[in-house]
Amino acid sequence: MLGEYRIEGSRAAEIAASVERGVGEGTLPPGHVLPPVRELAGELGVNPNTVAAAYRTLRERGVIETAGRRGSRVRSRPASTPRESLGLEAPADARDLATGNPDPALLPPLGAALAAAAERVGRRPVLYGAPAVEPGLAELARASLAADGVPAGDLAVTSGALDAIERVLDAHLRPGDSVAVEDPGWSSLLDLVPALGLRPVPVAVDDEGPLAGELERALREGARAAVLTCRAQNPTGAAVSAARARELRAVLAARPRTLLVEDDHGHGIVDLPLHPLAGATEHWALARSTAKAYGPDIRLALLAGDRLTVDRVRGRQRLGPGWVSHLLQHAVAHLWESGTVVPGRVARAYGRRREALLGALAERGVEGRGRSGMNVWLPVPDETGAVARLLHQGWAVAPGARYRLASPPGLRVTVSTLGPADTAPLADALTAAARPARARRDG
Repeated sequence: MLGEYRIEGSRAAEIAASVERGVGEGTLPPGHVLPPVRELAGELGVNPNTVAAAYRTLRERGVIETAGRRGSRVRSRPASTPRESLGLEAPADARDLATGNPDPALLPPLGAALAAAAERVGRRPVLYGAPAVEPGLAELARASLAADGVPAGDLAVTSGALDAIERVLDAHLRPGDSVAVEDPGWSSLLDLVPALGLRPVPVAVDDEGPLAGELERALREGARAAVLTCRAQNPTGAAVSAARARELRAVLAARPRTLLVEDDHGHGIVDLPLHPLAGATEHWALARSTAKAYGPDIRLALLAGDRLTVDRVRGRQRLGPGWVSHLLQHAVAHLWESGTVVPGRVARAYGRRREALLGALAERGVEGRGRSGMNVWLPVPDETGAVARLLHQGWAVAPGARYRLASPPGLRVTVSTLGPADTAPLADALTAAARPARARRDG
């Protein structure tokens, strides 16, 4: 059974520990199919419910995944290994186009906002029992969301978009449930889903967002939730168009019990209009984060959603951190009120850099993707080789393996800090790296 490795144990905890030992030793390799529950129960002389409980524990820990009739198998990548660690270590002198940071020159100075926040809190200290959401910030958020067509709903404040998504998924799903996710998609989300004991179901994307047919397939296959990106999709730069939004809303409306989660991290850095899907299902949430516009250390996202979803999120939040610092909430409110960041100016800056690189690549016969945001996605036949060749030339980019489930290989190139003089040399390097090995030899 399973080559030379034999699963042992008479209790669920012992069976789970035996499988984990095999995975850790490498004798149960990634992708290896485990025996069906009844078969393993017969070999071990235990009740099938005992094996089922062991498998359930392993799924919750992210050690295995279950694919319906195809059975349970060892996850293709251990949950303890974050996707961000995939890739080659960049030398100190390499130009970093892999981390995905915004341009520091386009981030606002925070001194005035923090001083204003400190003054407000100093006049009226926040004590236990205070509202979790600062009323002034809530008023600004509701006006902004309403202007973008997001339905009126309840509000919560979380520590960034990923915190919001985790809390919403945890509020409705249980281990073993399936979640439709974009492929390629945000690496942190692709790590989070299995870490919660959930199973990711890939949904292909093009420049206009998730493909409606792909989402319909994922929901038909049993996905109970979908996490989708409104614009500035990471890593491809996709943005949901009006036409695509109508198609996606129709798919979701046909399955109204689907939990819909939208990520609008591009707010403040993208000038494309928002075409929200919120309200197409009974339970929905939209997270609008501040990291890209104001800096990653402003760990704050506004979470809008239906009453039940937001009530569950706030209730669970009370049992943990309680609330997000009112100092941060006041600071963000000040930044919004004062207009410190002009979204159009920031979007145009990133757009010029993105379009310059895409245009230079097109001139060299290479097609990249990047409709919005600060990233360009470049299909390549060999990620590892391409990343290594680019590092040799002084460019550090992110391998697509961080962002993929079933989609073809590619590279993510963050353009946020590129200057005009960088475009041609980078395009040359990317063109050479993207060519198949035989073409490079023949050239």
